[in-house]
Amino acid sequence: MSAEVIGFVEFVQSRSRDLLRTGWLLTGDWALAEDLVQTALLRCFRQWSSVRAPDAYVRAALVTAYLSWRRRRAATERTTATLPDTAAPDDLGPADLRASVHTALSALSPRERTVVVLRYYTDLSEADTATALGIAVGSVKRYAADALAKLRADPALTGLLTEEVTP
Repeated sequence: MSAEVIGFVEFVQSRSRDLLRTGWLLTGDWALAEDLVQTALLRCFRQWSSVRAPDAYVRAALVTAYLSWRRRRAATERTTATLPDTAAPDDLGPADLRASVHTALSALSPRERTVVVLRYYTDLSEADTATALGIAVGSVKRYAADALAKLRADPALTGLLTEEVTP
């Protein structure tokens, strides 16, 4: 194997868990998150030899793929009368908190949701978030402010967070 392939494999092994969590926060679905990460990594692998900042490059590819999917899914999504069983282990914390966070994030626009995930989950600066999204820093501030106002007003989140923060 070439050094570039080895470097890519090492990057994927060390960062896949964080990428999957970011994908889940964006999509709200583990299967879609896995597909999203796989799509982003495939796009990145093709250019890996020229990548200088792997985290930023893969994050940008993840965001681009997510926003592209959101536009495409809106036109092709179909409802069904029955839902499949999707039992999974609860290894990420209380299910009610996760469900409330997912519901609250789903109420945000795709850009607002992406800004919240990049700024507050992946802990990017406003400038890095703007670079990942290809928008101005002022736009990041505006999306973040709008999103946080909506999240603060969400009664399910307010109730859960008050219970956990109060000593």
